[in-house]
Amino acid sequence: MSDSTTTTRTVNRTDETTDAAGEAVLELAGVSKRFGRETVIRDLSLSVREGEILTLLGPSGCGKTTTLRLIAGLERPDGGEIRLNGAIVSGAGSFVPPEDRGIGVVFQEFALFPHLTARENVAFGLKGWDRADRERRVDELLDLVNLQSQGDSYPSELSGGQQQRVALARSIAPEPEILLLDEPFSNLDVDLRVRMREEVRRIIKRAGVTAVSVTHDQEEAMSISDRVAVVNGGRIEQIGRPDRVFQHPESRFVAGFLGHASFLSGRVGAEAVETGIGPVARDRVHGLASEYEGSRIEILVRPDDVRADRTASNANGRVVSRRYLGPTVLYEVELDTGERVGCMHNHDERIDPDERVAVVLEADHELSWFPQGADVAGTAGD
Repeated sequence: MSDSTTTTRTVNRTDETTDAAGEAVLELAGVSKRFGRETVIRDLSLSVREGEILTLLGPSGCGKTTTLRLIAGLERPDGGEIRLNGAIVSGAGSFVPPEDRGIGVVFQEFALFPHLTARENVAFGLKGWDRADRERRVDELLDLVNLQSQGDSYPSELSGGQQQRVALARSIAPEPEILLLDEPFSNLDVDLRVRMREEVRRIIKRAGVTAVSVTHDQEEAMSISDRVAVVNGGRIEQIGRPDRVFQHPESRFVAGFLGHASFLSGRVGAEAVETGIGPVARDRVHGLASEYEGSRIEILVRPDDVRADRTASNANGRVVSRRYLGPTVLYEVELDTGERVGCMHNHDERIDPDERVAVVLEADHELSWFPQGADVAGTAGD
């Protein structure tokens, strides 16, 4: 195959059949939304299965929060349909108001009533229940979120993590069809944020609730979700299990957004791809069939896929920056080809700037690839 040949494969960014099982609780079909002349959601389709946590992940302004508001009924779509348990709640001339959708929402600010205790906040959405059932439900949820002893405390007397758990219990209390979480950890400090991710996932799973979360934090999305939908420019770039999306991104945008990404250009040979760090065996490159022989491609490498060896005699680059991250250090190496590659090392390994090194591939998994020169929306090898 010549260099001028376009090297692409067709991928289906809304095919979820291999990533989720069970009945669809929520379905969006061809949904679009405009504000004035700006289209912020473009023909977006996805489904959320019973009992799963799906996260909409993307940069600020990509349309993920607008999508959440459309699901909640806080905005009306300009096209397409939204169905909840098979019934249309938006579209085709129908619009069910937010209060009639049976949807729970956890906001960034938690939105607790400051004049009500934790117990009263949790009970707020249970006004139609008889007293005995309401008290039993509140007790059950306070136990679920480990706040049995804090039921009579007011929000001002609770920590940020405790307030979040009260907000979560209040949203779960009326047994919603689906739970929406809008940047649920953004107001917490870093250490608490990490702990609360695990806690919130535990609570949601134990409650058996179907949930859709929104975040721009890649680590958060990867740790809390059963599936991740990466959103860019109002469209879903890729949807699937976190490990699959991370290891085999379908576009350069997804590859770059989900952590540090470097790209090694090379020519596909009969046995290997020749790159700036040496040959990479073809069986180490995901889905690189014989038809691509002779093509120029770019191989995705993460910082933990490569190592900068300062003792090697066959140096192929020099260190241009060093970023101390506590347990690890990220070195950026400029190869003799002019490409730059990030290498992650243990914190006690010291390499000086301008030092010559050999970048060595150490990944024990298949590497993804992209056509040479593909833009951020380019399609990956499948």
